[in-house]
This record gives sequence, structure tokens and C-alpha cells, in this order.
Amino acid sequence: MQVYIADDGLRAADLTAELMIKAYHDGARTFGLATGQTMVPVYQALVDRIRAQGLDVSRDDLQTFNLDEYVGLPATHPGSFRQFMQEHLFSPLHLPSERCHLLNGMAADLNQECAHYDELLERRGLDIQLLGIGTNGHIGYNEPGTAWESRTHRMRLSQDTIAQNRDQFPGDLPEEALTMGIWSILQAKAILVVAIGASKAEAVAKAICGPLDVNLPASALQNHPDVTYLLDAKAAERLLADQSAKEDRMVIRRV
Repeated sequence: MQVYIADDGLRAADLTAELMIKAYHDGARTFGLATGQTMVPVYQALVDRIRAQGLDVSRDDLQTFNLDEYVGLPATHPGSFRQFMQEHLFSPLHLPSERCHLLNGMAADLNQECAHYDELLERRGLDIQLLGIGTNGHIGYNEPGTAWESRTHRMRLSQDTIAQNRDQFPGDLPEEALTMGIWSILQAKAILVVAIGASKAEAVAKAICGPLDVNLPASALQNHPDVTYLLDAKAAERLLADQSAKEDRMVIRRV
């Protein structure tokens, strides 16, 4: 496990973009993507780097798969993850919509929608999965208690998650989402986890140094052979205090 600790969030975001571009140059063409405020500077840095290098990713075989989408929210809603991705990544890079895959929270049969998404994921495979981490340790919208063998499924959001996201949501925040499962996430060849700010410090430390715990979904990442955490100094505070518990399993680099 690699852990990069940056002085601030912008540097952590830029390093995330740098690693994603490196993976692209090394042949990665299928990227699992995340949303949320943590990802805003990541996608800005990614767009800036792609433009600076003169890459035209709209013309090759690059495909994206988003982690989750709210149930009952149309793709055109300003709070949908489709709109988030359009604003921050898809439109700036002119990515064709047919190669940008998101779950449909308005599907008539949500179970069938999840099964279809799993089929697409298994057929294509993920080279890189980008993740954030919730203050309660959720990854995607896999809340505490989610089975680790879970595939794409419908999830009722915890009150912690609803409270954390309500202020940034335009309107009434949905109480359910469709999300890739923990098993689905762990199938990616490599995983990048970005965490910014002191509010994430406890979840990060427990995810990396704590025991495997179904009530802390991010701890499942300990079972993956290629995980990189990208943290700012505040998100790393608890980890640096607890690192002796797992120091044989991680390499910490300050950047």
C-alpha cells in the first residue's frame, strides 16, 4: 500500500491527476470515477494536465464507469452525479456520452439496472478505480454493514451521509442510491483513494491501520494488492499517530 501525504488538498489533487495520467500513458483505458467535493480539484487538475499535454482522450477507447447515482433523480437534475461529471470532466474533455457509463436512478427496474451495470463492468474491467472516503468509512455509497461480497446494488443512505451531503445538495437529498458494491470495487486492477481535511482523518487511519471490519467499508481495501492513498496533512494526522500498527504493509511518502 502506498500512502502519499501532501501539504494541502490542491497538491494531493494534482498528484492524483498525475497518477491517473501516468496510468493512461501506461495503457489504462477504463477508469472508475467518483464524485463529491473532494473530486472537484482532482478533475480540474486532470483536465489541466490533459490539455497541457495535448491529449485528445475523446478519440481513443477511454471509457468511464461512475461509482453511484441517486435513486429517483433524473440525469438532468442539478444534483445528479451525471450533471456533476458533465460539468467537471465529461464536457471539458468532450468525452462521448456513450463511453461515459453511469447508473440510471430512474430505471423502471432498479435490480435489473444494477445487474446490467455489473455485466458492463465484468465485460470491460476497471484499470483504475478512483475513490473518496466518507467520514463513516463508506466507499461509493456502501454504508457501514454492507457485505464485502456485494455487487452493484440499491443502498439506503445512513443519516451520517445524508447530514454530510445535505447542505451541498440543491433540493431534498434522496435517501437511496445505486452503487457499485465492495466486491465490484475490489475487482479494479488499481485503486486510488483521495481524502482531504481533518474530518476524514479518523476514517483514513482506521481504514489503513485498523482491523478488517464490515462496519468500516474502506477497511476492505486492505485486501487489495494495489491501493494508493493520496492525503493532505490534515487527513493524515491520525494515520501518522497509528502507523506502527501496519507499518510493514505501507510505504509513506511526503510530497
